[in-house]
Amino acid sequence: MGQTGASFAGHVGRYHKHMRLSSRLACLASAALVAATPRGFGQALPDLGSAGDATLSPQLERRLGESIMRDIRFREPSYVDDPEVSEYLAMLGSRLVQASPGARQDFEFFAIRDSSINAFAMPGGFVGVHTGLISTAETESELASVLAHEISHVTQRHIARMLGQQQQMQLPVLAALAAAILLGRSRPDLASGAAVAAQAGAVQTQLAYSRDFEREADRFGMRALEDAGFDPHAMATFFEKMQRASRISDDGTMPGYLRTHPVTIERIADAQNRAASLPYRQHPDSAEFQLVRAKLRAEIGEPRDAVSYFDAVVRERRYASEGAARYGLASALLRARRARDADAEVARLRKTGAEGPMIEALAARVKQALGDQDSAAALLADARKRYPNSRALLYAHVGVLHDAGRDADALGALNEPMRLYPKDATLHQLQAKCYAALGKRLLQHQAQAEVYALQGSLPAAIEQLQLARRAGDGDFYQLSVVDARLKELRSQHAAEVRDAKR
Repeated sequence: MGQTGASFAGHVGRYHKHMRLSSRLACLASAALVAATPRGFGQALPDLGSAGDATLSPQLERRLGESIMRDIRFREPSYVDDPEVSEYLAMLGSRLVQASPGARQDFEFFAIRDSSINAFAMPGGFVGVHTGLISTAETESELASVLAHEISHVTQRHIARMLGQQQQMQLPVLAALAAAILLGRSRPDLASGAAVAAQAGAVQTQLAYSRDFEREADRFGMRALEDAGFDPHAMATFFEKMQRASRISDDGTMPGYLRTHPVTIERIADAQNRAASLPYRQHPDSAEFQLVRAKLRAEIGEPRDAVSYFDAVVRERRYASEGAARYGLASALLRARRARDADAEVARLRKTGAEGPMIEALAARVKQALGDQDSAAALLADARKRYPNSRALLYAHVGVLHDAGRDADALGALNEPMRLYPKDATLHQLQAKCYAALGKRLLQHQAQAEVYALQGSLPAAIEQLQLARRAGDGDFYQLSVVDARLKELRSQHAAEVRDAKR
């Protein structure tokens, strides 16, 4: 679990397929650190102290995390934009956050499509999980143990404590410094270049605290794991599994987890000793854990290979959950454009007794592939009554209504969710699509403006509102709302420009 630099954004630069983002961060680190050096970059770092000793404010820490998160969400191709995977991670993460001492900020959990076994924490409550970790974890408690550790990096403000003395720096420079630390952990070759260019030896000094942070995150993570009802022995079990993997691999195939989250004999012993003092607790895996793992596996490689894999798993009964195995097979068949076979497999899946939002959404996707939009819409409407809190089902339902040309119904379905989740960019994007289909141009541009504003692209949001004003189909009230929002965003953008120049 995370050496803090790798925990900050450990998905970057792990393998060659992620080199584009690594290169961007390297350039950012080099340029911004050069600018920062005269302003005291080389100061000695503070002692570890306590979490309360950090001088980087929680507000700045959140802004720092958001600035990096925007780049990941909208520019990094490995970001998993899947509401079902995100919904599961949010559910699991929320359970752990509620049990974590010192968790005072909002958290956001997301996945990165990477076969390596890893996870990372960023300042401000952003926690990323590699799909390889989800696939490799044999139990939900093992996955939870990693998330609990990463959550502890955030609650104990490890990155803030590393960057705290650089409080006089501008936000972009702080982001660059964090990038340099990241590169020092996952790609030493790139980080050393950034550090040399900036003459910033302090980057290496900051890395020296990693073992202390690891022990602290282990300790707090174990407590959260126990309090959240998971098996506390899972942390040590996962450590041992990774160490065994290292014995049978060479430098080229060593799990990414071990490259950036070194597991020592001491850490394993500490985790075992802490778990030994706690009662054994058998935690049954949730259906969602098994379904998400099956979904991710069905998306790997060629569709026909995925079909062959799950067909063998089902035929030979090599599964922990028959429902999840059949879900994976139906997903793979759908991906292979064998919709009728997928429909038949969904019927067999239902006979296992498996149920949940993901199964209903898969059944609806199959009906759509068969050209039966009405059945898909009916399935999702019924599922939303049974699972009203699933936003993944909501997105799917509105999407099906839009595809069927029922945009007025789709907008009606969005009314209450828009009120409950005003900062959900996906809802605004769906709203913009429906307004566009209905020819309501002012409302279309107004909704699209909110999408860009939530993504942090204020110039694009302002441009959309200007288009809304010129649309020519709005009434006095609608134009007044647009003008008020335009004034607000212009003021906000001007403030950001001023801050960047300081």
